[in-house]
Amino acid sequence: MIELTPHAQGTVIAVAAQPGAKRAGVLGERNGALRLAVAAPPDQGKANAALADLLAETIGCRASAVRLLSGPTRRQKRFLVEGLGPDEVRERLRRALPE
Repeated sequence: MIELTPHAQGTVIAVAAQPGAKRAGVLGERNGALRLAVAAPPDQGKANAALADLLAETIGCRASAVRLLSGPTRRQKRFLVEGLGPDEVRERLRRALPE
C-alpha cells in the first residue's frame, strides 16, 4: 500500500523515482512508495519537475498543486499534493495504477 500522510495543505505521498527511463509512466508500488519513471535525467531538477508533472497527471490535479517536499537528490522522494485528502488521493491512485 502506498504511503499517504495527511498534511495541513493536502496529502504527502511517497514516490520511488526512476529518472532517465526509456518510457515515462506509473510502474506500480514498491515498499510503500508509488513507483514513477520519467525520461528526464537527474540533472538540475529536470527529473523532479517531470515527476511532479507525471504525479499531477496521474492523480488528475493541476501541476501547480504538486510540489517536492523532500529527497531532491535521492530516488526516494516525498511530494505534497495540495487540496486533496488522503482518501481522495488513494482513490485516484487506485484507478490509475496498473493491475
